[in-house]
Amino acid sequence: MNQELWSKVKNADLLKQISEGKEVVWINENLEKTADALAKIDITMADIDDAEARLARFAPFIKKVFPETEPTNGLIESPLTEIPKMQKQLEQEYHTTIPGRLFLKQDSHLAISGSVKARGGIYEVLKHAEDLALEHGMVKLTDDYSIFASPAFKEFFGKFKIQVGSTGNLGMSIGIMSAALGFHVIVHMSADAKQWKKDLLRQRGAEVIEYDDDYSKAVEVGRKNSDADPSSYFVDDENSVNLFLGYAVAAKRIVKQFAEKGITVDADHPLFVYIPCGVGGAPGGVAFGFKQLFGDNVHIFFIEPTQAPCMLVGMASGLQNEVSVQDFGLTGQTHADGLAVGRASGFVGGVMMNLLAGELSLEDFRIYDFMRDIVNSEDIFLEPSACASFWGPVQLMKSEEMKQYIKKMGLDEKMAQSVHIPWATGGSLVPQAIREEYMNTHLK
Repeated sequence: MNQELWSKVKNADLLKQISEGKEVVWINENLEKTADALAKIDITMADIDDAEARLARFAPFIKKVFPETEPTNGLIESPLTEIPKMQKQLEQEYHTTIPGRLFLKQDSHLAISGSVKARGGIYEVLKHAEDLALEHGMVKLTDDYSIFASPAFKEFFGKFKIQVGSTGNLGMSIGIMSAALGFHVIVHMSADAKQWKKDLLRQRGAEVIEYDDDYSKAVEVGRKNSDADPSSYFVDDENSVNLFLGYAVAAKRIVKQFAEKGITVDADHPLFVYIPCGVGGAPGGVAFGFKQLFGDNVHIFFIEPTQAPCMLVGMASGLQNEVSVQDFGLTGQTHADGLAVGRASGFVGGVMMNLLAGELSLEDFRIYDFMRDIVNSEDIFLEPSACASFWGPVQLMKSEEMKQYIKKMGLDEKMAQSVHIPWATGGSLVPQAIREEYMNTHLK
């Protein structure tokens, strides 16, 4: 990286370590009281409520077209599962203690597209479909939205295109839902995207364009092609408020699950959430929803691969999306395909600047180790990138930075009553042969 850029960065010593591919923990020095931080942000709880109401309107359509959502009446939601055996396994394997209770949020098992992207991606497609239908007088807000499954609507949406650039999971959620509605959907897939995801999308009726380049290139070309076509709508993973709001609804839904599990979140019962991060949209949206609902009592950490820590370099340097991981001499390449992003969303970085507790980075070999651990201890399969989330609870009482954070927040005496949620971002649609391949992958 050139000297001029180094002269602009904050946390230069930390960024030197990051540029050497080392695992680091960064505690966000810009973290503020939640109320103060939220007061600076244009998005509000009313926006999340609006998104939740829209998903409820579409529930009859979703239930009709995707029978797997019948048990939840057309709501796309995932289990919150206590994982005590995994807790013990991590403690033994990494010579640490994880205080309180450990739960897995299984967005890996969300209906339709099997990843966290089933929240934001599907929500944005539905919002666009509703906007078009309202604009053309096809529907009223009071109608039964199962009519979106009718041939007339399919024919109508067939006149329009939806395009997206993706490393994999976002493309799956956009592609599957857009095709189900009748849109001509084009998914621009980066070189990191797994072949099985491209195959599945084509089976579901999406057009897939493949690139030899990284995520940023797929997005750039997708956006350019879409902008040149008046009938086309581009889902912008880097800047979309709609995607962000779809993810944020997750926090509202978890309130009921907490009540069912007897989980209290207050000043004496802190909540820690650990989310794998790529460009930032999904973790940012989920984090924003949690901060809206639980304020200063929730502590959120993002986890990224050492070769693609785009949100970490953006936030720790203070330069947000002005810098990429490549500027720091990193490759941007990782086995965690959904996290293979070189430049973070400036929009999400700006929203998270005063809300995020911190970030951790980890080497790729660990995601396969964690993946085997969760299969062997709890018989739950997650795709490797989702397993990055376990690095948070492992480092909680091990890393000096995390221990200092706990002390600074006055949580020392409260950790026995804490709850920890690694967010499992994907995995249920991974074909059996690929699962076996992953289980036998040892990088170290």
